[in-house]
This record gives sequence, C-alpha cells and structure tokens, in this order.
Amino acid sequence: MASKDSAPAFTNLPDGSSLRIGIVVAEWNSTITNSLLEAARQTLLEAKVPEDQIDQLYVPGSFELPWGARHLIMKAGKLDAVICLGCIIQGETRHDEYIAQAVSNGTMQLGLATGIPVIFGVLTTRDADQAAQRAGGKHGNKGSEAAMTALRMAAICKASGKKKIGFDK
Repeated sequence: MASKDSAPAFTNLPDGSSLRIGIVVAEWNSTITNSLLEAARQTLLEAKVPEDQIDQLYVPGSFELPWGARHLIMKAGKLDAVICLGCIIQGETRHDEYIAQAVSNGTMQLGLATGIPVIFGVLTTRDADQAAQRAGGKHGNKGSEAAMTALRMAAICKASGKKKIGFDK
C-alpha cells in the first residue's frame, strides 16, 4: 500500500509555459477519474502551462487509455507529454489484473515508441474507498502526481533535445 512517504520527492514544478500536454481520461469510475483530472489540470496550470495548451480526450475505460494517448499524439501535433488517468477497482474475478497489465504495458510501449513521455496515472485499488483516498483523500491526489511527473519528464526531454526514434505521423 502506498504511504505518504511514497509521494514524489520533487516539489518544485518546472516552468510549463512552453509545454503542450495531453490528458486522456477514462469515463469508467468517473467520480474518481474526474477528481484525478481536476487535480492534474490544476497542477499544470500552477506550472504555467497555458490552458489552451492542454489537450483533453475522454475514452470509455482504462483499457482504452493507450489508444487515446496515441490518438492525441497523432491528432494534436507536438505534445510534450501525455497523462493517462483511470481507475481500475478489483472485482470478484481477475479482470482488473488483465486490464491493469494491458494498460501499463500499452502506456510504456507508446512512450518508448514515440519518444513522448506517456504517464501512467491509473489507480489500481481493491475498492472504491481506496480509490477515493487516492483521488483527493488522505493519500493526496494521484492526478496531481501524474501531472508533476509529466512536467518533469517533458523538462528532461526539452533539456536533452529529444530525438524521436519511433513512428512519425
């Protein structure tokens, strides 16, 4: 279980005024995912990412997040990072494990293929209460943490003169 000690060590937000960030949000478990989205957007705005430089796309569920991220990358033009926000809650079967594995693999593969950071901001919890605690409750808001990660990764890419080695449009 995550604790307050597992929060990111970075607190200074990079200047996001020159960044364009995509956010893909799963509609499934929308109370949770909308809370993640609100926190992510607020963090980006605090880092001075212009509101018109935040591209957003809703997809039906977490399984569709990698596809949505790819769609945004290809449609929006030059994105500096994409944040995938979702919530997978354990049920009576192992369905959640298959979905979480597919989403995490798809997210990583897309980032490696495109050279654009694709951030895994997907909650994988045992129940709705655990999800709520990570979407603005006692464990903070993982949407904000995903946005911080996107900002940091975009800054790293800009500083290193990001070179694409994957597919182009």
